[in-house]
Order: sequence, then C-alpha cells, then structure tokens
Amino acid sequence: MKLPAPISVKWLSTFTKSEMIGNTQLEITGVNEIHQVEKGDIVFVDHPKYYDTCLNSAATCILINNKDVSIPAGKTLLFCADPFEAYSKIVEHFKPLLLSDEAISKHAVIGEGTIVMPRVFIGPNVVIGKNCIIYPNVTLLPDTIIGDDVIIQAGTVIGSDAFYYNTKKNRPAWYKKMPSCGRVLIEDKVEIGANCTIDKGVSGDTIIGMGTKMDNMVHVGHDTQIEANGLFAAQVGIAGGVKIKAGVTIWGQAGVGKTLTIGEHATLLARTGVVGDIEGNKVYMGFPAEEASIKRRELVWIKRIPELWKKMME
Repeated sequence: MKLPAPISVKWLSTFTKSEMIGNTQLEITGVNEIHQVEKGDIVFVDHPKYYDTCLNSAATCILINNKDVSIPAGKTLLFCADPFEAYSKIVEHFKPLLLSDEAISKHAVIGEGTIVMPRVFIGPNVVIGKNCIIYPNVTLLPDTIIGDDVIIQAGTVIGSDAFYYNTKKNRPAWYKKMPSCGRVLIEDKVEIGANCTIDKGVSGDTIIGMGTKMDNMVHVGHDTQIEANGLFAAQVGIAGGVKIKAGVTIWGQAGVGKTLTIGEHATLLARTGVVGDIEGNKVYMGFPAEEASIKRRELVWIKRIPELWKKMME
C-alpha cells in the first residue's frame, strides 16, 4: 500500500510508541508485508526465523521486537514489544474501514456503456471501465478497479479480505487477522463466472490479467497475479501470492498452493494439485502435479502390479 504522502520515521516512532534505532532521517512511502516489500516501505517482523529475511529485504524501515540484531546500513529499526500490533495500527490509520449504507457508492466511478443490474453492491472508490456488464447480486468491495469490456456473472464477490493471519501459540486465540490494505485489479476483456471469489491483496494488488476467462465458483487468493489470457474451469482454487504466467489453462477442481509460480502456457488437468513451481508449455496432472505423460505411464505400471505379483509368486 502506498501512503498518500511520505511519512517520517520519527512520526512513526511516536505513533507506534517504538524506539527508533539506526537512521533517524528517513521517510516512508509505503506499508507492506514481507512478500511484497519495496524500497521506501515499512514492514514488521516478530519471529527470529524471519529476522534476516526482513533485515536484508528492500524495506527502508522495520518494526521489530529484538534490538540485538545487526542494522543494515541506511535502514531504520523501530523496536517495540509487539510489531504486529504496531503494523496493524499504521494500516488502520492510513486505510480505515470504509463503510457504505448505499447500494452504489457515490464515490464509485462507472464508465460509459456499462450495465449494472439490480441488487449489485458497489463500494467506495470502486472504478468500473466502459462497456462492462455486472450481473445481479455481484459485490464489488472498496478499491476494486475494473477495466473495459469486463463481464461479471451473478453472485460473484470481488475484493473481500485476505485469508491471512498472524499466528502466536501463546495467546488464547492463536490466529489474529492481518488487516488487508491491498486492492483487486481486473484488466480489460476479462469474464468472471457466477459465484466466484477474488480476495484483495494483503498490502499489494491481486491482478486478473487481460482476456482471462473464469468459469463458476473459482477462488483467487490475496496478492495472486494472473497474466493475460488465463482460462480457469469451475471450482479451481488458487491460494495467495501465486504468479500465473500468460496463457495458462487450469481445468476443474485443480488447486494451486501459495506463493508458487506457474509458467507460460502450462495446462493443469482436472483435480491436479500444485505444491511447487512448475514450468510452462507442459501438461500436468495428479497430486503432486507431474507431467501428464509421465503420470500416465506410472498409472499403467500401477495397474500391472497384480499381474506382476502373480507371476512372481508362481
């Protein structure tokens, strides 16, 4: 999330009641979690496992619960007992919950030629391009950006919060919601089927690339970035932070694990389960996903096991 204007680390130190260590003259231009962090951002870390990753990231300022770490040159550390709470306070200050008591917000922008059918909810700061069709019972939550010539079928929800939690086993409720301050960007000529769900980014953008087509009941997790001309059949589930390159086809009930990359023009056959990065220009099947030609040969041999076993016992 980009801030409306640069903020000094001194102000952030006071606002979060944190002790400032390192460079005290910096300004922050964005708020991000570790998977999306860029130069100018503030990020938090509260577990030793991720100290080095955070400290050596592009982040300019780091909320941390340990003073006894090496401070990279030029960075600012903000030391506090609970970095997650400090981070959440910053997000909620700059991106407060936007409530709406009207079906179509007066702060929404709807392009020429776009048709919005009955019982659609369009939240604040939603932008819809030209010549789109939004079918009944669609929900477009705040900060969703939609391009031109987009079709969204009935019952779809776009821009719901990320399924993303800070976990601590030493508190009664282990999972504490991480506030979502990202957006959903839907590019031109996309079609989204009925009852699909697309989550906004935790701190960045969930992107549906130009010309992508989705069947019914497809789920796209937070911060996933789909390039142009994807094709997704019914009940596909895509976790958060996935990068799907151009021209990928995913058939029904296939699932993709978090923070993975699927190469250009890959095809996932029905019920494929992806647990690691996969190359483009190949066809995959099974769980875990393997090249379909290899998997089929394996299945042939598996079917022959009883016959081979019988011969061995003779």
